[in-house]
Amino acid sequence: MKSLNSILVAIDFSDSSDKAFNTALFMAKKFSARLVLVHVINEPIDLRGFYVPHISFDKLEEEINAGAEKMMELFCRKHFEGFDNYESLIVPGIPYQEILAVAQDKRVDMIVLGTHGRTGLDHVLFGSTAEKIVRNSSLPVLTIRLSED
Repeated sequence: MKSLNSILVAIDFSDSSDKAFNTALFMAKKFSARLVLVHVINEPIDLRGFYVPHISFDKLEEEINAGAEKMMELFCRKHFEGFDNYESLIVPGIPYQEILAVAQDKRVDMIVLGTHGRTGLDHVLFGSTAEKIVRNSSLPVLTIRLSED
């Protein structure tokens, strides 16, 4: 079996990604692996061609980025006491594509993801980021589903 030196975990600040993070952190500690946290800011629809009163697209984008950075900083401060073998990234784009790109760029050995467990029409309309990553990844992918308890 290949050694586990680095683990990527996707964070969207949901309960589902918190559960995945806890599993990834446990594994990183157990195997002395580096943990790479990735939060993808889903590219917003470009509204520049439309009239939207009292809002600038550039300002909206800046606020979304600043909010994500603040959330990531708070998340790391809360969860990484006593563990410093990690890095956190915030990238814009389509979540499954960016997660796979970062995994390749950082040469991680495994991807850990939370799943929201969407089914039916919700799943058909929105798809599943986790499913797309599982289907397109050449790396092992561990999915953690948030239980309905």
